[in-house]
Amino acid sequence: MSDSSTSVAARTDAVILVGGKGTRLRPLTLSAPKPMLPTAGLPFLTHLLARIKAAGIEHVVLGTSFKAEVFEQHFGDGSSLGIELEYVFETEPMGTGGGIRNVLPRLRAENVMVFNGDVLGGTDLTAVLDTHRTTDADVTLHLVRVGDPRAFGCVPTDESGRVTAFLEKTQDPPTDQINAGCYVFKREIIESIPSDRPVSVEREVFPALLAEDKKVYGHVDSAYWRDMGTPEDFVKGSADLVRGIAPSPALHGDRGESLVHPGAGVAPGALLIGGTVVGRGAEIGAGARLDGAVVFDGAIVEAGAVVERSILGFGARIGPRALVRDAVIGDGADIGARCELLRGARVWPGVKLPDGGVRFSTDV
Repeated sequence: MSDSSTSVAARTDAVILVGGKGTRLRPLTLSAPKPMLPTAGLPFLTHLLARIKAAGIEHVVLGTSFKAEVFEQHFGDGSSLGIELEYVFETEPMGTGGGIRNVLPRLRAENVMVFNGDVLGGTDLTAVLDTHRTTDADVTLHLVRVGDPRAFGCVPTDESGRVTAFLEKTQDPPTDQINAGCYVFKREIIESIPSDRPVSVEREVFPALLAEDKKVYGHVDSAYWRDMGTPEDFVKGSADLVRGIAPSPALHGDRGESLVHPGAGVAPGALLIGGTVVGRGAEIGAGARLDGAVVFDGAIVEAGAVVERSILGFGARIGPRALVRDAVIGDGADIGARCELLRGARVWPGVKLPDGGVRFSTDV
């Protein structure tokens, strides 16, 4: 990190927007906000906070709403992570722009780096700050190149890196650069956002800045990036952290095919592959096969069961020789022996399925 990078980071506050309800990850988010769900053995937000700290930013404000108290109960004042953490509660949904404007009273720095609490990223944050400094931008957006940009809004830039437009999703995108949900604002831009109504940065603030000929630049890279909003992406992101495909300063030791909490029990003959995570106090039975599974604390997988690309909530139980594939099992649910749950099945917390009670095939 150069001296100039260090000084920019020291003059930068971080804001993380964590107010969403995480409806796409239900039923897991009925009990915990999405940024607090265990990801590679740690609350998802821990990975982002560790990256912010590694970039030299020391003051972080969380914009909270849904289950706001859970964040403060876990992270406190941030001292355990070596940062200073503050919390600002949003009484009603104010949109991305309104959420940023809502934390303004707690901001102290001239530059503000804003993060979407759903995104798992690997970009070099000091490089984004360097782009912001060298271009003297009013706003700098992290843009990531993706293979298929049709599912995202696209952000074209000119040869100097200046943003030329904000385009909605289209079947024929003119660029592969998408908005990665990380921005650096000059403080005065945040001060200009209306405080009395919901505001979207993507649909309102950014287009208005272009219309006013403000300096909006893109920092473009091809770093690791994943929106963790769906069960499929959550499972992939967690597995990528375990396997070292996605970087995180919060994870120590060698990366590999599985990550097992020291307090978990794994019986002989169990196979853990594909970036599987086994949480504290969880138990994996003999001959069980876990491939890309995310097993929360206290969950039990009985002998011979198969769990693939699925999330098992706190204290859930998977019975002997059951098959769980591409599914989400809620906290405390009990899946009977030989049940088959496939292709997007979701079992709500506490639900009990009898042995052989749900099948996709005819043989029991």
